[in-house]
This record gives sequence, structure tokens and C-alpha cells, in this order.
Amino acid sequence: MPKRILTGRVASDKMDKTVTVLVDRRVMHPLYKKFIRRSKKYAAHDEENLCKAGDLVRIIECPPISKRKTWRVIERNGEAVAGAETQV
Repeated sequence: MPKRILTGRVASDKMDKTVTVLVDRRVMHPLYKKFIRRSKKYAAHDEENLCKAGDLVRIIECPPISKRKTWRVIERNGEAVAGAETQV
């Protein structure tokens, strides 16, 4: 099964080697047929602490790193992050 890749904005970079990424998606309301925004926060591994709050990042699924971290940063502001192999 292929690994999922999500795009979002860094909401918090206060933890060591971890960033909180806010991912927005649009879903259609089942009754009113209007698109509404849904968002979710993911804890992602940032090995070199490069990401800052507000950066646009891409994250990829990986084996569990800790209790909450199962995502890894692979791209920051359109540039690949060192040490992260990109699998598409």
C-alpha cells in the first residue's frame, strides 16, 4: 500500500525535532451539498529543526517514531529536506 503524502502549514515548532502540521481539506456536506473546510493537526518528525511556524510543508507516512508521531517532513517551502528520501 502506498504511503500517504499530505500538504499543510506548520502550526507549531516549539517541540524538539517535532512540528505540528495543520492540514485543511474540503468536503461536501451530505445534505446541503456545500463544500465545508475540515482541518486536522498532525505531529511530524523534523530531524534538523528546519521548519518554522507558517512554513508550507509536505509530510509522508512512516513507521511510528513515538506515541503520536507517524509522519515525517519531506519538503519545506517547495524544497526537499535533507535526510528525507522522497517516495512518490
